Parts: sequence; structure tokens; C-alpha cells
Amino acid sequence: MSKRDELIEKYAEDIKSKFGETPNMDLLTKVAIGLGPAIYNLDASKVSGTDDKELETVKKNFLMKKLGMADSPKLMEAINAVIDTYGRSERNKHRAVIYYQLAIHFGKESVYN
Repeated sequence: MSKRDELIEKYAEDIKSKFGETPNMDLLTKVAIGLGPAIYNLDASKVSGTDDKELETVKKNFLMKKLGMADSPKLMEAINAVIDTYGRSERNKHRAVIYYQLAIHFGKESVYN
């Protein structure tokens, strides 16, 4: 099993345990691949739920640029909802899991097709 496959399995387990959902493995794999080498970098692969600057980066770089969404308060509300479900105290909030959940939340899975 490759390092990427191991990470994707870890992300899938987080989705099952933290969100109580069965992940769409095809979409999860595409999200992980879309993050490129960032998934292998300990710092870049995580999202700090308490750092406003980090959350703003998720909004601008992922929701607005990647998913093509217009800026609105709903974007930050969705990010905070995902962070809350993941668990604010959870230290290892994987970027791929958060991006996966946001793509599903906004019905933007087609971006990865």
C-alpha cells in the first residue's frame, strides 16, 4: 500500500468516526490527489480550527478558487460547522477531510470529475 493510500484510509476512518458517514472513496481519493504533496507535509496536511487566518485561507483558496464559489457569510459558516463536527479540540484535523466535507456540503463534487 502506498503512502497516499495509507493517508486516504486514515481520512476515511476520520469521516466514519467523526462524521458518522461512509465516505465516497472515489471523491476522497480525488480530493487527496488534488492537494498534491501537501498531504505529506505534517503542517500543510492539517487545518487549525482556532486560527482565523487559516480558516480564511480555506475559504479563499478552496471554496472560492477551487470550487468557484462567491464570497458570502455562508462559506465561513460551513467551514465552522465542519470544524465543529470534526471537533475543535481534535488536534489532527486533516485538510483532505475538511475539503471533502465542504465539497459535499456545497454539492460541488462535480469539480473533481
